[in-house]
Amino acid sequence: MTKIEYPWFKKEDTNAFFSLLQNNLANFALLVVVMLGMGFSPEIVFGRMVIGAAIAVALGNFYYAHMARRLAQKEGRTDVTALAYGISTPVQFIYQIVITGAVLGATDNHELAWQIGIAACFLGGIIECLGSVIGRWVRAVLPRAAMLGALAGVAFTFIAGEMFFKTFADGGLVAPTVGAIALTIIVVGLIAKTKMPFRFPAALLAIIVGTVVAYLTKVADVSTISNATEGIGFYMPTPHFAVFEGLKLLFTDYSHLLAVILPISVYNFVETMNNVEAVAAMGDDYDVREAQIVDGAGTMIGALFGGILPTTVYIASAGSKEMNAGRGYSILNGIVFLVAAVFGIVGAVAEIIPLPVIAPILVYVGIVMVSNAFMKSPHRHAPAVALAMIPYFANYLSTRFNAGAPEVVANVSEAIVPLAQGAMFTALLWGAIAVFLIEKDYIKATVASLFLAGFSFIGLIHSARLTYYIEDFSSMQAQFFIGYLLVAGICLAFKFLDTDANIPHDKSIDA
Repeated sequence: MTKIEYPWFKKEDTNAFFSLLQNNLANFALLVVVMLGMGFSPEIVFGRMVIGAAIAVALGNFYYAHMARRLAQKEGRTDVTALAYGISTPVQFIYQIVITGAVLGATDNHELAWQIGIAACFLGGIIECLGSVIGRWVRAVLPRAAMLGALAGVAFTFIAGEMFFKTFADGGLVAPTVGAIALTIIVVGLIAKTKMPFRFPAALLAIIVGTVVAYLTKVADVSTISNATEGIGFYMPTPHFAVFEGLKLLFTDYSHLLAVILPISVYNFVETMNNVEAVAAMGDDYDVREAQIVDGAGTMIGALFGGILPTTVYIASAGSKEMNAGRGYSILNGIVFLVAAVFGIVGAVAEIIPLPVIAPILVYVGIVMVSNAFMKSPHRHAPAVALAMIPYFANYLSTRFNAGAPEVVANVSEAIVPLAQGAMFTALLWGAIAVFLIEKDYIKATVASLFLAGFSFIGLIHSARLTYYIEDFSSMQAQFFIGYLLVAGICLAFKFLDTDANIPHDKSIDA
């Protein structure tokens, strides 16, 4: 092992810091707005939920900075980038609305709803830690194109796509000029890699210029600044052992919620694995098992301090790597969020900076993820990447439109909602099947098809809830199960029908 000087902070960390800051800030803002809107008191929201999430984010970022230093020393490199870490965005909606919100709606008891919320979060962390046992094996078995393609589906729809919309308008705030200015600076500075005037960090410049223009053009209301200070105060981090009372309730009166917690926790475990793989494709090969344990432990610690949201290695990790960041951006994010949470500044900052100014940074992160999914996979596997992206298009349509206009979604296709359920697993396995078929490995394609059949049978995919058996074989879930069995049969048949299957493929053409 060569002793090197791995810097605490370098100039490239600045852009990555603001990128990760805005990513987490958007999630914290969503937490504050939604939970206050549900009637939770500021004491619960700022003194427990925000504090718990901030402690988890801080500890995770500090640890990933430590992991980066270890990897740098091990490989004798100074260009190692720490994994980005924060609140799991897709899972956040489930924990806030489907779990905590559902209990509140049934009981009208905010304290009880919070107890169930932190218990669900704690249990999710346990599941992710347990999942680390098979993390390395899953990473070794699943093709890179399948993992990166599934991530690209999330990046294209929920990150790049939705944030592109919000760049030009959000919640009644129509800001095409403001958003376009911020987006242009991001594209010029981070994608085209043009140096900013006075070497100013592009992300910071986009935020400053965009915010100033928003207030000068009255797109943003100046009164927002004074209103944003209402949540500022001092909130002492305090352990809440109510999590254990919540766990008792979760396994008794509220055991029906386990059918939601189990699959969404498995999703979080897979998300960590995929994001670690994305960074490995760019040169920083971290231990996926260690990352899954860190994510699970961070989620559990956050729950003990009152947080209701799980944490994970961020999809933004690849964006940070693309910016050539080190470990400083991770350390600084941990410090900033911890301090901001203790003094109630998180909500204030989120209110002052308009979302159309923040959104372009996340558009960039999404673009990088989609691009890398194709560029970092073998060229032959590009169709598998594209196929793995599609289930998340269904997930996006269902998540965003099915509750308000189910008939419109059904008119497009009745398959959208079941395809949205368990989309991560569907994406991973269909992407894997495509890769195996491209490589004429029909046995592996058959096994992947059987996994799809098994997952659909128990309701992990294509079903709103977990089941032990299929009651109605005319249902959509049953048809998926039967269909996947037939897919497995077809893949197996081609093992014997394809006379070219045993001819070794010249992989040099993939370079």
